[in-house]
Amino acid sequence: MIDKLEDVERKFERLTADLSNPAIIADSTRLQKLSRERSGLEKLVDTYRTYKKVSAEVKDNEELLESGDSDFRAMAKEELPALRAKRDALEEELKVLLLPKDPNDEKDVLVEIRAAAGGDEAALFAEEVMQMYLRFAARRGWKADIVDISPGNVGGIRDATLTFAGDAVYSSMKYESGVHRVQRVPATETQGRIHTSTISVAVMPEAEDVDVQLKEADIQMDVMRSTGAGGQSVNTTDSAVRLTHKPTGIVVKCQQEKSQTKNRAMAMKILRTRLYEMEQEKIRSEREALRKGQVGTGDRSEKIRTYNFPQDRLTDHRIGLTRHNLPAVMAGDIDDVMSQLRTHFRAEALKAQQSGGPPR
Repeated sequence: MIDKLEDVERKFERLTADLSNPAIIADSTRLQKLSRERSGLEKLVDTYRTYKKVSAEVKDNEELLESGDSDFRAMAKEELPALRAKRDALEEELKVLLLPKDPNDEKDVLVEIRAAAGGDEAALFAEEVMQMYLRFAARRGWKADIVDISPGNVGGIRDATLTFAGDAVYSSMKYESGVHRVQRVPATETQGRIHTSTISVAVMPEAEDVDVQLKEADIQMDVMRSTGAGGQSVNTTDSAVRLTHKPTGIVVKCQQEKSQTKNRAMAMKILRTRLYEMEQEKIRSEREALRKGQVGTGDRSEKIRTYNFPQDRLTDHRIGLTRHNLPAVMAGDIDDVMSQLRTHFRAEALKAQQSGGPPR
């Protein structure tokens, strides 16, 4: 492990030096790529440097125990337990940080939100969750776009497709996929009864051209007039685009832009992302078939989270996390939830690695 960490530290130092190179600074694409690469190593290197420092302190104190000075021996004996505990904790953290990274972690994402059980109340909650993610994205400094949206009957949304672009977006958002349940008294409820409704969220890493190759002969394109909010061109020009992938039957629609050409380009990106996700899902399914004795798969058919408004409580059922202050949650304050999910699943991956099982 130490040899690998030394290699990582040397690479980090090379990247730091490269980012001061005038030739690289002048190349914005390369500069951004190297900056992201260095940023991805920073926590690991900082933790390793702290580990080396604490390990050196442990060694120094162990040598003091052998010294002839009684005061030094007493001091070392007092400090060693805490230093050893800190060293061991850092070693465990390093094992987690050294786990192979998800190759999609640095990618931007496509997010689909759909109202499920609960009728109008589900549509209202779907829009609230969409706004929660948009606010979270704003807090992170990400670029967010609503690509397509279908309004509900009495407000809210039946479904929406969004894109988020920024720094390691998929790494933060990937555990949001699944069924989200809401428990509350709807505004239309006259007898004060609590209703339970559900929505589904799908988070997919945005595919690049090299990830999925599309054949024009496999794609049918239809154009139509936009519906809903979309600017002056709505219902006046055939700018909305619908693509059908004939081999799989996948249909995507985009009405974000006033330009048909831009909408087609975005629809192609969405189609490519969905096909990439299909392939990733196939790989995950094959891995799940090899894994035995696991409780819960974390796939999208499962209820992952409950938002209980009467109790002002969010519960993530996968990790047993409960937090209060739902108004803050719906305002996009979900950094701690996502952080704890990442920590939990990284620990699970470490267990699988140590037991020789397939990674999650």
